[in-house]
Amino acid sequence: MTTYIFRRVLLLIPTLFGITLLTFLLIRYSPGNAALLKGGGGESGGKAMTAEVREQMIKLYDLDKPPLTAYALWLGKSLRLNLGDSVVDHRPVARKIGERLPLTMSLAGSALALSYLIAIPLGIAAALRRGQPLDRAISFVVFVLYSIPTFAAALLLILLVAGGDYLNLLPMYGASSINASDMGPFAWLWDRVLHMILPVVCLTYASLASISRYSRVSMLEALGQDFVRTARAKGLPERLVIFRHALRNALIPIITIFALEMPALIGGAVILESIFSLPGMGQLMFQSIDARDTPVIMGITVLAAIVTLLSYLAADILYVVVDPRISYE
Repeated sequence: MTTYIFRRVLLLIPTLFGITLLTFLLIRYSPGNAALLKGGGGESGGKAMTAEVREQMIKLYDLDKPPLTAYALWLGKSLRLNLGDSVVDHRPVARKIGERLPLTMSLAGSALALSYLIAIPLGIAAALRRGQPLDRAISFVVFVLYSIPTFAAALLLILLVAGGDYLNLLPMYGASSINASDMGPFAWLWDRVLHMILPVVCLTYASLASISRYSRVSMLEALGQDFVRTARAKGLPERLVIFRHALRNALIPIITIFALEMPALIGGAVILESIFSLPGMGQLMFQSIDARDTPVIMGITVLAAIVTLLSYLAADILYVVVDPRISYE
């Protein structure tokens, strides 16, 4: 197992290299550049700067060099754990990402945990009541949730329960209230929970829908296997048959979904953090793309790629935990 993990970690290196190279080239070959936008060269340009200052900025961020040469310079700095400085405010990229990372990871992690905690029992219940009203009701709700776009659900929830035309039960935007700095630790924590309810709900329901369907299908397949019929023929209690024998084998396809859900949740946070004005990595990524802030875009891309690749590695390790018959030796 240790040898397999070591080989997989080594394989992450060329994959990460390819992701960063493709992202860098897409940014460099896209219309416009950071110096032009910041210097007021376009319709959305910022404060104007002199030609001399603009030239210095172009040289500082290697915008005057060929794309592959500029990428090689960026890669060399990154290998020394130097992600560079932001084009927008000249702050270190690592510091900017470090300030935004906890909020995004807490949002995605909470959504992932809730998705599995709710979806797996729903899938099991639907499989055990196949064709019955409970199964049909769960399937109907799941398909409805899956068909609603995340941004539409966010806007609808804001309208209904966050100060729209109906109820005003939850905060509409931000991660904390304006006076959060004056609150005690418990009041601050409760205020943060209230602000995160709507984003977490919006990020959870789509994952919940897909995971519950996979749980149902996997459980139905496991219940039809010979070892389940044998366990029942031995007179084992139904609870042991379901949870000890059937569920353990049904978890393998569900673990596969785990490797896909975490990156999807981080990607979905880009839209939700913009809608709810959350100061997370998604909002930072959106602002950086708009400003052509290449160092920040590349820093976030590297982090997102590492999380994605590690989630696939974690899924492979969980296979062995769930099913001891699986071996990578």
